[in-house]
Amino acid sequence: MFTVFFLFTDDAKHLIPNKMRDFFCTINLDQEEVFRTQVVEKSLSPYFGEEFYFEIPRTFQWLSFYIYDKSVLQKDLRIGKVSIKKEDLCNYTGKENWFMLQPVDSNSEVQGKVHLELKLNELITDNGSVCQQLVVHIKECHGLPLINGQNCDPYATVSLVGPSRNDQKKTKVKKKTSNPQFNETFYFEVTRSSSYTKKSQFQVEEEDIEKLEVRVDLWNNGNLVQDIFLGEIKVPVKVLRNDSFQAWYLLQPRENGNKSSKTDDLGSLRLNICYTEDCVLPSEYYTSLRNLLLKSSDVQPISASAAYILSEVCRDKYDAVLPLVRLLLHHQKLVPFVAAVAELDLKDTQEANTIFRGNSLATRCVDEMMKIVGKHYLKVTLKPVIDEICESPKPCEIDPIKLKEGDNVEINMENLRYYVDKVFREIVRSSISCPTLMCDVFYSLRHLAAKRFPNDPHVQYSAVSSFVFLRFFAVAVVSPHTFHLRPHHPDAQTSRTLTLISKAIQTLGSWGSLNKTKLSSFKETFMCEFFKTFQEDTFTESVKKFLDDVSSTESKEPSGVSEPVHLKEGEMYKRAQGRTRIGKKNFKKRWFCLTSREFTYHKQQDKEPIFTIPIKNILAVEKLDESSFNKKNMFQVLHGEKPLYIQANNCVEASEWIEALCRVTRCNQKRLSFYHPSAFLNGNWLCCKATAESTEGCARCTADVPADTQIEIDGDRETERIYSLFTINRSKLQKLEEACGSIAVYQGPRKEPDDYSNFTIEDSVATFHTLQQIIDIVEKLNESHEKYQKKRSSSAKYGSEENPIVGKVS
Repeated sequence: MFTVFFLFTDDAKHLIPNKMRDFFCTINLDQEEVFRTQVVEKSLSPYFGEEFYFEIPRTFQWLSFYIYDKSVLQKDLRIGKVSIKKEDLCNYTGKENWFMLQPVDSNSEVQGKVHLELKLNELITDNGSVCQQLVVHIKECHGLPLINGQNCDPYATVSLVGPSRNDQKKTKVKKKTSNPQFNETFYFEVTRSSSYTKKSQFQVEEEDIEKLEVRVDLWNNGNLVQDIFLGEIKVPVKVLRNDSFQAWYLLQPRENGNKSSKTDDLGSLRLNICYTEDCVLPSEYYTSLRNLLLKSSDVQPISASAAYILSEVCRDKYDAVLPLVRLLLHHQKLVPFVAAVAELDLKDTQEANTIFRGNSLATRCVDEMMKIVGKHYLKVTLKPVIDEICESPKPCEIDPIKLKEGDNVEINMENLRYYVDKVFREIVRSSISCPTLMCDVFYSLRHLAAKRFPNDPHVQYSAVSSFVFLRFFAVAVVSPHTFHLRPHHPDAQTSRTLTLISKAIQTLGSWGSLNKTKLSSFKETFMCEFFKTFQEDTFTESVKKFLDDVSSTESKEPSGVSEPVHLKEGEMYKRAQGRTRIGKKNFKKRWFCLTSREFTYHKQQDKEPIFTIPIKNILAVEKLDESSFNKKNMFQVLHGEKPLYIQANNCVEASEWIEALCRVTRCNQKRLSFYHPSAFLNGNWLCCKATAESTEGCARCTADVPADTQIEIDGDRETERIYSLFTINRSKLQKLEEACGSIAVYQGPRKEPDDYSNFTIEDSVATFHTLQQIIDIVEKLNESHEKYQKKRSSSAKYGSEENPIVGKVS
């Protein structure tokens, strides 16, 4: 089971206290913080404007957003929260919603689950009377929250509660763990009335059973301070009868949590959430659909291909483009497909100056490809100059209407010119860093444009510049946080500077835009005056040379060979290597960096690496049991020396690092088949108790599969997403099928154009044939999903029907 989650945090309004404060927002899975926005200073209605995309690697009950009042000297104050149940996320997906902030109450802040076994036994007492005995076996808990950033010291109280009784027992305290193993059994006598007779053997009297319930409360032992409530569950005894019942229960908040608090004066938060959950079956189930999609570029005409039909039936082409581009990229089929749909796009383009300006399937595929492939390219090209603009901003406003009192427009224009020159210079010098795949796509687009408009010598350049300048560099300049060039959204003044620079880059990169006749058509006269200071010939020649370089396939090595590709970086904790176990102080904060060539860590960002592991030397990357160091979100990198133990900041970050490291090392020849899930401490492996440090691992590596299969893991995910889109749009597939049949049979004027006039049908017979294949494949996948769901529902027991535990399918 894979969960994909898109999130856009927008803004809050009318927050308390009623004076200007510095606010930030956190995003939490249950009680685990996974993301944090920038701090918005001196505001009552902060605008965050940040976008987060992440996959959820574990089960969860609540998605929560906490608004904090930032404090310098004291602990940050939680103003309020928005909490959405997992089951309710589908009600808010794909649209903006305002949510009222709720008060933060410790009795409602819960996460985790508890494993219980309950049973009713019949006992004969010493005096010969018969009574019932309730047996409660509390086995374990999983996923309890961190307390002050550390694993908790949990214990449980088990109570039998009724109108006139409250019998309570308590487990032992388990130290420093979020997954305590209790394995303790408690016995409660269920009293009988004097009218009890043998005829009711093995049956609990209704008047007694209706009023009794088992309650389990989880607590964190506070030692010298007050114990902290972690959650509770309640089970009516009447559901047991004389059966043994065993299940996992999700911990719930106290019933009185939040009830007495006022909720109308904390403010509100605007969110735009898109949440999807996909059940990914084993790879062989997707073979037919995957093969049909991958041969799309070979279908004539391209509009009759499965990939093109997908974009036709989806209401928003972006829904189709995301999984489609990723799938084609993984199987090296993207370039021919883009060329085919771009050629179809050009058939409808009548004027050369409007080439690739719309939001067609071709342009969206290229946009998504550049975002995926061009991350490192953007970083090495733009990040230094973007950092300079954001960290040492100079006033650049040249619009007379927006000038502040005391501003000098001539100085501002000089500042803007300085920034524009620097950004432009970095771009036109960057062709050597442009990824090979982008060059291949640009090469195809350039030659298709020249073929479509043979009498226009400039169209081959405008075809490429419309993407690389207008849709890539200019967009990254105006939104550096979206492309990970900056950690947060810039402030208002810097955003305005970046907007002016972006406009300038669009103009300089658009072929022929510096022509004096075109400058006179500018809507903004102040921009027209600004561009008059540029020398047309100099900039035009620089752009021409750059476009020639990035759209050529000659003598260019693959980007992975000429320059290591930057994949991921961030701050985590690593355990000191080669030391004895002294304690928690063994863990130190370090800056980690992963490229296509090596995995390194540094004392600080942009410092020289302290330790380097060549990618070819990595033997395995696996999770590390929490019990090893009593720390959550740990993983290990196995290489030639001692294992490198690393702790990520949260479960999402840990999952992303493991996935990135596994992906880049998937083709290593000496990968391990077995590993140790726990650490080697005090002379033995904690997992298998072997005393030799060189002992072969006791568990099979999760990535111990052939390289080609490992590559297809993401392919299966994207194919499942495409199947879901076909399923959702099944009615449109049928309508398109009817349209093709009508055209093929009548061969005359379309009698009901409204039913299919929005579809592109160049060859009705070929399109009809592909549609039949798609519908047949989707029906078979529907059957496979139904069988899986029946199997899962018949084999699983849920402690709470309202909050079932969702498993993972691999």
